[in-house]
Parts: sequence; C-alpha cells; structure tokens
Amino acid sequence: MMAGFMNYFAGRRDPKQSARDAIVTLRQQLQMIEKKEDYLQKKIETELKTAKANAVTNKAVATAALRRKKASEQDLDRLQGTRLQLELQVNTLENANLNAETMSAMKKASDALKVIHGNLTMDKVDATMSTVAEQRELANEVAEAISNPMYGGMELDDADLKAELEELEQDQLNERLMGAEHVPVHQPGGVNRIEERQSFPSACWLFHPIHYFCISIAKTRTAVEDDEDAQLRELQASLAM
Repeated sequence: MMAGFMNYFAGRRDPKQSARDAIVTLRQQLQMIEKKEDYLQKKIETELKTAKANAVTNKAVATAALRRKKASEQDLDRLQGTRLQLELQVNTLENANLNAETMSAMKKASDALKVIHGNLTMDKVDATMSTVAEQRELANEVAEAISNPMYGGMELDDADLKAELEELEQDQLNERLMGAEHVPVHQPGGVNRIEERQSFPSACWLFHPIHYFCISIAKTRTAVEDDEDAQLRELQASLAM
C-alpha cells in the first residue's frame, strides 16, 4: 500500500525537475568514468614499463605485464564507449529540457497574447481603423478651415476695384482743382518771371486729365501777361518823370 502510494507521487514529479536530476546523475557518472580512465591509463603505462624492463632478463614477468596491460586497454576501450553513450544522453536530455522550457515560455507568451487580444477580431480591427481614418480626415478638414482666412472664399472683381480706384482718383483731382481756383491770379509787381515759369510746370502737371491741364496753362499764361503789362506801365511812368 505504502509502496503504491510512493510510486503514485513519484510518477507525478515535475518533468523539468526529473530532467535536471537525470542530467546531474549522468554528469556525476561521467566524472567517475573519467577517473577510472585516468587510473587505467596510468596502469597501462606502468605495465608497459615492467614488460620493457623484463623483456630480456625475465620473459615470464614481461609476458604477465603485457597481459595485464592488454586487459586494462580493453577496460579502457569499454569505458570510453560508455562515456560516449553517457555524453550523448546528457546532450539529448539538455536539448530536450531546453525544448521543453522553450515550449513552456512560448505557451506563456501565447496565453498572454490571448489575454491582451481578448475578444478582438479582424472585423473589429478594421472597424476601428476605419473610424481612426475618418477622424483623422475630419481633423485635417477642421485644421484647414481654421487656417484659411475669413475672406478666402470671396471672389474679388478686378473691374469693380479699378472703377472704385478711378473714382477716388477723380475725387482727389477735383479737390486739387478747387484749391488751384482759389489761388490769386495777379502777382505783385517785381516778381521775377523765372519764378513764375518755375511754378508753371507744377501747376500743369498737378492735374492729369487734359481739360484740367489746359485750364492750368491758360491761367498761368494770363498771370504772366498781366505781370508784363504792369511792368510796362511802370517803365512808362519812370520815363515820363
């Protein structure tokens, strides 16, 4: 009863621990075989020396030494074969243990992935990615709308702008014309004609339209002629004196 109970629990031992115990046992056995091999190798060398020393003087002793040497060599060959088998088993167990641990690690990783993914499916992934794309597109549209100026969508007519500009220019010319009409035409006597002529271009080029230009020239000529008449009268008065 007790033996069956122990065998039951012995059969349920951890496979990893069993593999480790087997590897340790095999390595210990390999160490014993290596020591035995060293002993046999030294014995073979000793028997060979004895055979050489008695090969001439005592052939019986030399022959016995060679027999012991031959037996030791046979034992050494068997031990070497045993050691090779044990080394193969150790390598097999280590590889099997490594594979088992690798599979265990992969199993844990697989379980972790299942927990992470949960009820995640490709349909849900596609739906989520579609939603993300829509939201990204919406964000781009909002950013573009915010960055555009308020008048970005207004269409400006060049003809209207040109007409408005001409109207403003006409208003400015009218104001300057009104100011020129209030300037006194007759200048005091003694004013140099050079000064009058210097003022002439500014009066002429002040107004761009042709009719304003002609009016300015006419007024300037009238002022020059009046001044000449005044100077002539002054000259006649001085001669009469």
